[in-house]
Amino acid sequence: MAAPRTLPDLAAPGTVGAGPAAPSEPSGTRFPAPGRILGYAVLVVAAAGLLLPFFWMVSSSLKTANGVFSVPVTWFPDSPQWANYVEIWRISDMLVWLKNTVFLSVVVTVLQLFTGSFAAYGFAKARFPGRNLLFLLYIGTIAVPWQAYMIPQFIMMSEVGLTDTPWAVIALQAFSAFGVFLMRQYYMTIPDELCEAARVDGLSEYGIYFRIMLPLSVPALASLALLTFVTTWNDYLGPLIYLRDPDLWTIQLGLKSFVSEYNAEHALIMTGSVLSVVPIAVVFLLGQKYFVQGVATSGLKG
Repeated sequence: MAAPRTLPDLAAPGTVGAGPAAPSEPSGTRFPAPGRILGYAVLVVAAAGLLLPFFWMVSSSLKTANGVFSVPVTWFPDSPQWANYVEIWRISDMLVWLKNTVFLSVVVTVLQLFTGSFAAYGFAKARFPGRNLLFLLYIGTIAVPWQAYMIPQFIMMSEVGLTDTPWAVIALQAFSAFGVFLMRQYYMTIPDELCEAARVDGLSEYGIYFRIMLPLSVPALASLALLTFVTTWNDYLGPLIYLRDPDLWTIQLGLKSFVSEYNAEHALIMTGSVLSVVPIAVVFLLGQKYFVQGVATSGLKG
């Protein structure tokens, strides 16, 4: 008995009757879509617009006093005046201002990390009557401008004898409703079963917070630390109200007094501004990875 004949597979390459194979697209020849090119162009223009003032400030810090506002604008000075970065330390209390600002920023940041994360754990994982209502009322304080209650705060600090001390600023900024909101949004992404299993194993609420929640919330803590540090570093009105002793001035108050005293030394003013911005830039560059990750997982993304 003869074996049945089989027809060749027309779809199989290399067989008789097979159609022509579609030409493969060479790798590396795909071009980005016009929309993506336009998006990149917009981002480049926006980045240039943001960085241009900073570049002008750095360039002006290396010029002479008369060369800062020269026409036409000179973006690259012919002979950089590196001596400006030595002179600013000699004629001002820059070291004192930076020391005071670092102290306030670090202490306030550490306190906000603790108070914000601790309160956020209670609002996210603890069960008690009125939890959601209390959280909404607490978060609602973000909408109240500080100028509306800064006078009662000043009277309160005066009565307890904390005015003209850094502890007044620290006490008022040690708690942040925004920090509680940021940390709570991150804690809500952690499964409740993890906390329940820890409770079954006999771990207390404090143990769950310190041994489980904090190690898991490093990105959110880094985001909160960066935002708090930058806000405290750039704060002007708070230190202006409570710090009257020049030995307690922060970099913002010090630069304001320096501008008033040396209003014609534009190059030195730009030098002091550069020195006030560099620490913030360094902190942001070091924590950029955790900042992006924390914001992306804290319910703040668009």
